[in-house]
Amino acid sequence: RRGGEDELRLERFMNNKPPIFKGGYDPDGAQQWLEGIERIFGAMRCQNEHRVLLGGYVLHDEADHWWGNAKQRLEADGAILTWAR
Repeated sequence: RRGGEDELRLERFMNNKPPIFKGGYDPDGAQQWLEGIERIFGAMRCQNEHRVLLGGYVLHDEADHWWGNAKQRLEADGAILTWAR
């Protein structure tokens, strides 16, 4: 049941055509990506607990590699990942 809800949430998210962020030195691109993602989260009334997973899904290339490493380090330190953090 839970997996089905996650799949539906991801499908709804992707139907909103979220921006993709690939990384590299691009502060303006990162800010535009963040604003676009947060607009979608607001429209979906997305709960904070789902934002990290969905936001991470649209990180590609360098950004995905960076996020994988950062997430692993944070979780190893016992951190609870939230969108605000």
